[in-house]
Amino acid sequence: MRMSDKPEVTEKLEAFVSQFETLSSVDILKESIWTLLRMHDSNSTRSDARMVRRILREIRDTIKVFYKFKDVRKVSIFGSARTLPTDPSYIMTEAFANQITRKGFMIITGAGGGIMEAGNQGAMPNMDFGVNIELPFEQDPNPFIADDPKFINYHYFFTRKLTFVRESDATVLFPGGFGTHDEFFEILTLVQTGRSAPRPIIMVAPKGNDYWKSLETYIHTELLNRELISPQDLSLFSRVESAEAAVHEITHFFRIYHSVRYIGTQTVFRLNSVLPEDTMATLQTDFAYLLRDGNFQLATAEETPEDCLNYPDKPRLVFNFNRHNYGGLIELIRFLNDVGV
Repeated sequence: MRMSDKPEVTEKLEAFVSQFETLSSVDILKESIWTLLRMHDSNSTRSDARMVRRILREIRDTIKVFYKFKDVRKVSIFGSARTLPTDPSYIMTEAFANQITRKGFMIITGAGGGIMEAGNQGAMPNMDFGVNIELPFEQDPNPFIADDPKFINYHYFFTRKLTFVRESDATVLFPGGFGTHDEFFEILTLVQTGRSAPRPIIMVAPKGNDYWKSLETYIHTELLNRELISPQDLSLFSRVESAEAAVHEITHFFRIYHSVRYIGTQTVFRLNSVLPEDTMATLQTDFAYLLRDGNFQLATAEETPEDCLNYPDKPRLVFNFNRHNYGGLIELIRFLNDVGV
């Protein structure tokens, strides 16, 4: 008989979990313990068990470090670990980190050298995180984050990558190697498929540096022209040539639009201000292609009871999104943010 099927194990687990019955997530705790027991019943090896333990610890440490700052918007910064301090991209990254943290955003870097070091160096005090990956070469933490309590070491790339996405509201990429491209296409895929909330995804390089322009050309000629992506997928990202432009892209993205939640068939945009009537009329015509049925409706938090406890002071825009045109959803957000500008 498997361990998880033994009556005495079930009895002991029920007794143990009952001690935590006041927790809102006690049902998840119980199911998590059962999942671990069933894993051991399925001929998993000691190596498998160590892997799961380490994954859980890395996620636990991440939650612990970021929880205190959960209500602060954050920007993930990517770029080469090999960029020298004299490189214009390094200087621009440092300037960007300083400017965006002065706007109240925190930044998350990979904690290494190059572009990552520039981000941590430029950030205002206590406004940056470092999520380091343990590698046999090239990835010692930079001195600007190494001793910070907001520095985390990771063994697994995928738990670190989860942190970059889950804990941030925007992604900014400076010139880099395989890892930078990996992060760029991964976040594009997550937003394109609705697995990550809409966000600014910004390619940044100094004027005269055609690094990202070449990639943008490739996306147009090899992906769009071959109909491997849709025209509106191009709205998922933008390319700028200055730190100031990158800062504007991010702050403007959250000017009217605040956040999104999907509730059943409904998509709920939380807004920073009520939309005027003429804007609503434009939505019904110009963005009707985003709807599965019905139309766009303004609502209060009380009128969206499943979401009323989250940001109760913010008005809502509610609609039945078709759940496949996420590039169009980004275009809708940009339209909303331009209202009154």
